[in-house]
This record gives sequence, C-alpha cells and structure tokens, in this order.
Amino acid sequence: MLKDTVIFKEQYNGQMPAALQERFLPEGPDFPLVIEDTSGTHSAAQWVADNAAKIDQQLRQYGAILLRGFNLQNEDDFRDVANEFIPTLAKYMEGATPRTNLGKGAYTSTEFPNELSIAQHNELSYVKQWPMKIAFSCMIPAEERGATPIADVRKVHDYIDADIKAKFEQHGWMLVRNYGNGLGPTWQKAFNTDDIEEVKAYCQKADVELEIISADQIRTRQVRPAIRDHIHTGEKVWFNHAAFWHPSSLCPVIRKELVSQFGEEALTYNTMYGDGSVIPDDVIEHINEAYKKATVTFLWEKGDVLLMDNMLVSHGRDPFKGERRIVVSMGEPVEL
Repeated sequence: MLKDTVIFKEQYNGQMPAALQERFLPEGPDFPLVIEDTSGTHSAAQWVADNAAKIDQQLRQYGAILLRGFNLQNEDDFRDVANEFIPTLAKYMEGATPRTNLGKGAYTSTEFPNELSIAQHNELSYVKQWPMKIAFSCMIPAEERGATPIADVRKVHDYIDADIKAKFEQHGWMLVRNYGNGLGPTWQKAFNTDDIEEVKAYCQKADVELEIISADQIRTRQVRPAIRDHIHTGEKVWFNHAAFWHPSSLCPVIRKELVSQFGEEALTYNTMYGDGSVIPDDVIEHINEAYKKATVTFLWEKGDVLLMDNMLVSHGRDPFKGERRIVVSMGEPVEL
C-alpha cells in the first residue's frame, strides 16, 4: 500500500491533475518517489514527455521514480515511455547475463533461473561507456516475490568504512572475464560480432586488455574506478561490480570445485583490486552489508514503470515463483 499523504504540492506544466499523486512506499519512506495515477487513464509516455525537466530534477534528488496505475498495457506502451525517457538508447556491449533483445531498444530482464537471486549492481559499471538512464516495466508480476530491489549507491558509499574506500580509491578495481569456457556468454554474444578483429578494435578503444586463448576462448582484463563522482550532482557514488563478481559470491562448494579444476585465473568472472591483488572475502562481506542497509524492496504491480538514474541507483532481483515478465531499456550513454 502507498502512504496516504501527498508529499508535494508542486505542479507539472502549471497544473497537477487531481488523479496524479506523489507519494512514497511504506517500504521506502524517502526512496523511490512514486507518481500514482489513481484514475488509471493517463498515458505514462505522455506524462514523461510533458515533464522531462521535472523528472531529471527529481531523479537527481531521489534516484528513482516509480510510475504506478498509469494506462500501460503492453510492451509497445513501455517502448513509448522508454523512448521519451531515454532519447538515445544504448547498445548492450560486453553483456554478461542472458537476456532477449525484444527490438527497438527493449530487452527482457536477466533470464536466470527463478530460484536464484541477483545481487545489487549498477548496469554496465565496468564499461567505459555506460547507460545513464534505465527503465524497467512489469508486464506480468510473479505469483510470489520477484521484486527488483534497488539501492541508493550514495548511501552505499557512505556506509562503507573509510579505510576500505581509500584502498579502492587508490587502486580501483579489476575485472577479469573468461569467454567461451561453457559457463558464461561467448565472446560473439557479448560483443555482438563473429569477427575477432572487431573485438580487438573495440577492446583497444575501451581500454580493455584482450588475451586470445583460442578461436573460441578469450580473456579480458579492465581496471576501472570503484568510486565515481556523479556527472550531474558531483556526489560520490559506489559504482562498480567488485562485490557482484567476486569469487566469494559463488556457492562455496561450486567455488572450491571451479578453482580446483581451473584455477582462479580461469573463472568466468573474477574481481581484484586494480593492481591485481586479492580483495579479501571479509571486505566483500562488508560491502554487501552496505548494499543491504541501503536496499529498498517492493513488489511489482502490472503496468508499473521504474525510471532510474543508473549512477545513483543499483538494482537486483529476488527469487520468484510463477510466470514473471519484466522488460528493460537503457541508454543516454556516458563516457568519462
């Protein structure tokens, strides 16, 4: 349920329709901001188009806006919203998780088995050019659970101990990926090409070290800052996948088996400090606790749209039962 109190009296385009109310969820008393259409008649795409400047202002304050109750019926309606919110859609390069391209800038959310959770992460934090904006929409809510938890990574940054942040500030973080080992995406899938020369050219431009092991297997390494300044507000944000792909995120039994068979160097994903030294498990545990403190979880309702600033807000996924269909678009590429 939503709180009953309207938190703003500011008007959009000179007049706030009575049916549209600004609220917060009980699960998140200050995040995300909720815009609810109590009449169920307003077009979400038209509302986004009419209030673009206000949306940008509120995103910088709250990080995420949940549109609820609008007249959004299908994926085409979502595409209309996404096209208004994200005029420049991004190509999904260096993809790491299975998802289906639905065309016209829309994708399915990560297609992992229902019983698995997905940890908090900012989309494509490891690439040189990441999407600034991301939009989700619920076509079919799960029968049980299935939330997309979100976390304000300004708070995550503040919750992390100063000595841990200092080391990441000094060294950054390194991502090592192995493609073609049968446990993750192929390089052809991740780089959207069958031509290794195109991969070489991309990696050179993107500051990615490329090692060609065989025709089917490659290994990449890239070092990125763990903490960034938000490009609009200048605030410090915890913006990385260091915890997400650290070996400690694996089931202990699976981790032991994979390391014993292949060695840590051959894991599908591995993260280290930027100088190549090991990030201790207890550091990752502390970072994950910071994410947990900052996370807000709410259940999807059919037709919900979640607009997010990808540098301010991370997201994940809870396990679920039943059919669930969440679609996503991302874009407004940023490169620093």
